[in-house]
Amino acid sequence: MAWPTDDSNIVTTNLDAGTDSPAAARPDLKAALDELANVINGRNQASGVAGLDASSKITNTQLPDTIISSASTDLTINPNTGVVVIEDVMQLNPVAFGGLPASPAKGQVAYLTTDGASTSKDLPIYYNGSSWRYFSDDTAVATS
Repeated sequence: MAWPTDDSNIVTTNLDAGTDSPAAARPDLKAALDELANVINGRNQASGVAGLDASSKITNTQLPDTIISSASTDLTINPNTGVVVIEDVMQLNPVAFGGLPASPAKGQVAYLTTDGASTSKDLPIYYNGSSWRYFSDDTAVATS
């Protein structure tokens, strides 16, 4: 069931004046009720809306396995507490030095496979605002 849009079957032309004909309004009312049924039936369905549990949380059975931003921008998670909690394991895709962001931001983290000198590393690194650094001993990452 597709979630209704602004240009859906909800038409008020025959419903917006006291002089409108009830007979003419019946098909518009039926179409509007069909759209309401689509909203109800769209819960937990593809192109619908995720249902919420009794605590107003999306259940883990309704969460997607992958979240892809359709915009050409970063995907941001911004909880009110300022903390993102990962309860189990976080996996970073391995990246060679040449695949790191061209303009990194302070605090970015990556899993480095090879440094700029093509030396095998397989270590987590972070950007401190001026250079990429290894977590293990805070030494600078070789750039060439």
